[in-house]
Amino acid sequence: MLAQLRPLLLPSSADDPPQRISFVDGVDVTAPGGGAGVAVVDGRAYVGISLRNVGTGIAVLHGSRFFPERLSREEHVAPEEFRRLARDLYIPAGKLGFWQGAWRDDDNPDRPAVLESIDRGDFRLDVLYGDYEGGQRVVTRFGLLREADGTWAVSTGRHWQIDRGDPR
Repeated sequence: MLAQLRPLLLPSSADDPPQRISFVDGVDVTAPGGGAGVAVVDGRAYVGISLRNVGTGIAVLHGSRFFPERLSREEHVAPEEFRRLARDLYIPAGKLGFWQGAWRDDDNPDRPAVLESIDRGDFRLDVLYGDYEGGQRVVTRFGLLREADGTWAVSTGRHWQIDRGDPR
């Protein structure tokens, strides 16, 4: 029965409407359908990704992990190594939503690599999420790549089930 209520996140479609994503310190980014909004303001990085939950259960986003390089490893890091989101983000089944992250603190060890990756135009994010009861957790790997026109395309590389055996 639980399998019938699993969330599964993918980038939204290119024909989905853009989403304005606001951050607590007054910065906004606009993520177009199928893409991401990326901004650097006063040395602080802000990223928002337009997502669609193609699963049958509500997705509750728990955290994320930034990777500056193209990953060759096949596994995700342990759930406790994910950076917890500052607020709860929910995406209903079959609906649009977003993920957002900011690297603003001087003591954040990822901030220099995030800024360099944004400048280079290529990085990866693993997003940890699950159902509304905190179970059925999944990690989805997203790749972000800046296109020639300056927009950011988002792709999905892999999904991992955390709370049950991998179906592969």
